[in-house]
Amino acid sequence: MKKFSKKTIFLTIAAVVIVIAAVLYFAVPEYLYNKAIDGVRKDAGLTHKSANIPDFKIVYLEGGTGDTIIMLHGFGGSKDNWLRFAKNFTPNYRVIIPDLPGFGESSKPQDAKYNIMSEVERLNLLAKELKLTKFHIVGNSMGGNIAGNYAATYPEMVKTLGLFDAAGVISPIKSELTLLFEKGINPLIIKDVNDYDKFLEFVYMKPPQLPSVIKKYLAKQAVKAGPFNKKILKDQISTDFVILQSKLGKITAPTLIVWGDSDKLIHISAVPIFKKNIKNSKSVIIKDCGHLPMLEKPQETASVYQDFLKGKN
Repeated sequence: MKKFSKKTIFLTIAAVVIVIAAVLYFAVPEYLYNKAIDGVRKDAGLTHKSANIPDFKIVYLEGGTGDTIIMLHGFGGSKDNWLRFAKNFTPNYRVIIPDLPGFGESSKPQDAKYNIMSEVERLNLLAKELKLTKFHIVGNSMGGNIAGNYAATYPEMVKTLGLFDAAGVISPIKSELTLLFEKGINPLIIKDVNDYDKFLEFVYMKPPQLPSVIKKYLAKQAVKAGPFNKKILKDQISTDFVILQSKLGKITAPTLIVWGDSDKLIHISAVPIFKKNIKNSKSVIIKDCGHLPMLEKPQETASVYQDFLKGKN
């Protein structure tokens, strides 16, 4: 029987490991992506949970102890949009990050309405289910729209409000997104894999460098979500997408307005509208940043929000 040297055995094992890794890398991007996300969640001190409200299962991340902060993602986003930002808060706060109804892993019943105020009421049901009494709430884009309307509708529940490039008002200067909408073009709905690069360039000032197989996987997921996202957007735009503008005066919670200076979706000229009409508010502009400050500039944005919370605890 032929004997093999230790070196030969080692090289054979190494070759097998490399082949298996290559197969996983190219054939199972979903597995790789989910393992990576699990690692980032763990690093942020967050665990995967779910709760039931009427007609919906809400999947959320939770971690930390102390005053509660609820973080709300934007249109087409998910709870994982907040991971690198949330890492800065779990040491001192209880952080809750839901997939809003219709997005991520939460329920998506076809016959439900997904307009802003429906989402506000579902958020209130979730707060009751989790036995929350008074909390900080921060939202980005559509999530900011929901957070602002929640603060105006349930002021007794909101300790502070954070609006990060929030929707809900009509900016005096039209954004690039608004101009495209007027031409019948919607870059937020991904129709094919090639659209995904354009989408990243639209929401970021400097898009993240993603491995090609991971980017392709995320693009396919976005394409799959496209038709339902289109329904959600229609529900919101046709009913109450800018209703927040008329409610800003009802917001009593101390409010932080954060904006990326290069936001193409909601023009920076919206900031003075929020600041003028929310009595106890301040604004901070993040330089060289697009529509997603908690993703594009997580440390800088977290530092600004931490300073704000320290003054309002």
